[in-house]
Amino acid sequence: MLGGSVWIAFIRFAVSLAGAILLFTRMSELRFGRKKTIICYGCFSLVVLVLTSLWYVADWDSCVRIAALVMYMCFSVFSMIMSRDSVYLSIYKLTLTFYLLAVFLIGGLETAIIFFHRNIWADIITRILLILLMALFIEKKLKSSIHGFSAYVEKELDKFSVAVMIISILFGIGFILNPNLQVAATHRLYQIIVNFVLTGTLQLLMFRFYLHIGKEKEYEKENQLIQMNHRLLERQLEILEESVESGRQIRHDVRHHNAVIAEYVRQGQREELKQYLKEYDKELDQGMAEMICANAAVNNIISAYTRKARNEQIKVTLDIEIGKNLMVSNIDLIAIIANAYENAIYACMEVKKHLDERECFIYLMIHKRKNKLIIFCSNTCRIETELKNGQPKTEFTGGIGVSSIIRAAEKYGGEYDFKNDNGVFVFRLIMNIPSDLDTDKRRKVYVSDRTL
Repeated sequence: MLGGSVWIAFIRFAVSLAGAILLFTRMSELRFGRKKTIICYGCFSLVVLVLTSLWYVADWDSCVRIAALVMYMCFSVFSMIMSRDSVYLSIYKLTLTFYLLAVFLIGGLETAIIFFHRNIWADIITRILLILLMALFIEKKLKSSIHGFSAYVEKELDKFSVAVMIISILFGIGFILNPNLQVAATHRLYQIIVNFVLTGTLQLLMFRFYLHIGKEKEYEKENQLIQMNHRLLERQLEILEESVESGRQIRHDVRHHNAVIAEYVRQGQREELKQYLKEYDKELDQGMAEMICANAAVNNIISAYTRKARNEQIKVTLDIEIGKNLMVSNIDLIAIIANAYENAIYACMEVKKHLDERECFIYLMIHKRKNKLIIFCSNTCRIETELKNGQPKTEFTGGIGVSSIIRAAEKYGGEYDFKNDNGVFVFRLIMNIPSDLDTDKRRKVYVSDRTL
């Protein structure tokens, strides 16, 4: 501390607190609107600054030693309340804020001591300039990266990392409160530089670590989508091959039928011809593809997977009640149904692979109820099938599908859950079906965006 009257102390406290608030709010997701946030932080700052100034007058020695610690602990608690981020993510951002806080606090002090003979106003002006430069740098260079990176931290942060960051916070605050101004200038500068380098390196390592994990997860999701598309293409090729083979068979059979009919006509055997045509109609009815539902895309993909399941000796029960036009993109609908069905088949095959004697089954229900689409799928699975964060682990699903299901479901405000009910895996989903008006609005927005 450079000393000064209570008004000087009030200004320095105000600059430091305002700087911490400005830097933290640049990086965090605000819980409330801008106006309400400003009012809340303003009231909080006024109360803290008045109480700290009274403390400064009443007991200067203890205020100099621990007032900053108390002030910034209060700031941390209040900021976590004001932030929409999770607790872990707020702690990470507070860590970075306190590191920047140390930079402008010590930067102001050292600038005033070394270049301006301990001038108080030099300290205050330097702090303000450093705060503005940091806020500008965050706004222009780091804000988008930090907000994109936040999702990775929130999903992947573990207790060990939280402990490391808390230690980092305490380390930074301890150094801020005890700059040790009595030692020689060279040693003091060396200590400051080492502390800043170590703390900054810790922050950089944390950032790079979780950024790497997050990107790896994104690559994994993209890989899953590629594999999902590959499987869907395989099913479509199967349908196409069956259609081609069926066409060949029909052409081959038609020639024989025409020859038989021509022979009946040539011999004048009208009754025999009628009986033959009746049997032929019956054979055609039996050979027709199973009509599961009116939606052609859903019908084709379910038919393909049902044949695959039955070829694997899996009992399949279908309960499908959906119309031709659902106002839901066929791509999204197929992504959900195909992946759920694919994962169910994979789970049953895993049961058979482990020589489990249980009968493997799949029950798939798809119903439309007013503006809701209900999808329910249950199937035999290994009893040890585990879930992580409410989702089945990739080793129990073949590594594909769950992320695609979730992405498509969330697009329509869907609610879903997965569970293992003692060897029966259950997937449930309820999602909204857009109205005609909503669909038109989406199309208009899409056209507008493309035009821009």
